[in-house]
Amino acid sequence: MTTTAPPAPVVHSRPMAATPEAVVDALNALLEAEQNSIFRFMQEGSPYLGRATAEVRRPLQAMVRASYRHCAELSAAIESLGGNPRPRGLQPEEQYLAFLSLKFLLPKLVEAKKLTIRRYENTLKALDDAPGAAEARGLLEQHLNEHRTDLATLEKATADVLAKK
Repeated sequence: MTTTAPPAPVVHSRPMAATPEAVVDALNALLEAEQNSIFRFMQEGSPYLGRATAEVRRPLQAMVRASYRHCAELSAAIESLGGNPRPRGLQPEEQYLAFLSLKFLLPKLVEAKKLTIRRYENTLKALDDAPGAAEARGLLEQHLNEHRTDLATLEKATADVLAKK
C-alpha cells in the first residue's frame, strides 16, 4: 500500500519581488554621503552661521534642512525597495568644526558639494536598468538638481566672503 502526500496548497498571491540589491546599495552609499556631509553639522547655533551675513546664512540653513530631507527621502526609497537604510556612524572629527572660520569653511563646502554632485551623477549612470532603478531615478535627479543649485549659491557666497578680506 502506497500513501501519497496531500497536494500542496495553492496560494493565490503576488510573487514577492527580489530586492534590487544594486540599487539599494547605491542608495545606501548616497545616504551615507548625505549623513556624513559637512552640511549636517551646521546647526542653528553653529558659530559660522552666527557670524555669516544674512545673505550667506539663509542659503546655508536651507542646505542643512535639505540634507536632512535628502536623508529621509533616501531612507524611504531604500525601504520601499525592500532594503534597510544603514545607520550613520560616529564622526569624532565633527567636534573640531566649530573652530573653523567662514572664510576657511566656505571653500570646503564648495568642494563637499562638488563631491556630492559627482556621487549622484555616478550613481545615476550606474543604475542603468537595474531592478528598482526606475523608482529611484526621479528622486536622485531631483536631489542632483538641488545640489547643483546649492553649488552655484556656495560659489557666489565664497567669492563674496573672500572678496571682503
